[in-house]
Amino acid sequence: MVPALRYLGSVCGRARGIFPGGFSAARTPESGKSRLLCQGGRRASTSSFDIVIIGGGIVGLASARALILRHPALSIGVLEKEKDLAVHQTGHNSGVIHSGIYYKPESLKAKLCVQGAALIYEYCNQKGISYKQCGKLIVAVEQEEIPRLQALYERGLQNGVQGLRLIQQEDIKKKEPYCRGLMAIDCPYTGIVDYRQVALSFAKDFQEAGGSILTSFEVEDIEMARESPSRSKDGMKYPIVIRNTKVPDSRFPFLGVHFTPRMDGNIWLGPNAVLAFKREGYRPFDFSARDIMDIIIKSGLIKLVFQNFSYGVNEIYKACFLSATVKHLQKFIPEITISDILRGPAGVRAQALDRDGNLIEDFVFDGGVGDIGNRILHVRNAPSPAATSSLAISGMIADEVQQRFKL
Repeated sequence: MVPALRYLGSVCGRARGIFPGGFSAARTPESGKSRLLCQGGRRASTSSFDIVIIGGGIVGLASARALILRHPALSIGVLEKEKDLAVHQTGHNSGVIHSGIYYKPESLKAKLCVQGAALIYEYCNQKGISYKQCGKLIVAVEQEEIPRLQALYERGLQNGVQGLRLIQQEDIKKKEPYCRGLMAIDCPYTGIVDYRQVALSFAKDFQEAGGSILTSFEVEDIEMARESPSRSKDGMKYPIVIRNTKVPDSRFPFLGVHFTPRMDGNIWLGPNAVLAFKREGYRPFDFSARDIMDIIIKSGLIKLVFQNFSYGVNEIYKACFLSATVKHLQKFIPEITISDILRGPAGVRAQALDRDGNLIEDFVFDGGVGDIGNRILHVRNAPSPAATSSLAISGMIADEVQQRFKL
């Protein structure tokens, strides 16, 4: 997220832009022509933005919406490298509105998920977006799992999750007749929604408030613009230039078994936890040597693999052989057979990893140092439950932007 971008040149053709103090944004020729997806109000004729958000997923669009609603006098733009919005993590997730039970008390994830879930339900009601507050059972099928379940229940209470209760075998059967379990947490506040529909609604709100969205605009680099060091002739405080770089990240999420209903009536089973061989690879054999080298060289992947080798091998085995997956699912619903299931779609979870091979558990938002760094606010780690938390995250980002850039 960068304050004040000046978009130089026409909507189509090679683009370059400048931020307050001097940023210019360029995209690669291979990405084709930029498209002005939406633009409103006075921004239809302007060539500059006061604030730019890079990335048109649900968090970026929610943040853009929050900023323009707070600061309607500013011109604000969103840059998205794809021709459509919300096609990656937002369009390839489970669709679950998480309650916030799993996350460490007092963490950003815990706070923003609980707040965000309430805001998502409220927003969907206001906009007429379909959702189902179907609830969730977290089930212990073995005796040794019960202490962990009880600890999770206490964590949920600490996090302020609504309506939690521990239920026994007979109540499990009443709620889910086919589910086998000794004890469960009944979490009625969990729901499902189509997050891409929510994200596109955020984009519509942003457009109607006067915001601009440029698609097919892949940022390659960010650098200082050659402007006056104090204020440019356009009145920008911090002119900058955007060119396009990708921050390397790793994905090796350790996730439990879920039986997740979808808004279209299907039920997704899983997920598994295997390394993606491409940042945006959703097919089994998608591969990028550059992405893999980035992950190996710039993260603690090797340490992560050695620390979790047997777990990783087991996850790969289950991903390759449906019969192994079915055997695992039968711990919860014994009646499931391999003929009941089909291979489903895949998503890629962008998960930050430190150099010691540890997954970064919380959301991470920060700025940098130097002339360019102190003009940018980064969303560095925002995996699940970022979609659930998007409206709460956007409020926090809007607060930080206002303070950091003195809007």
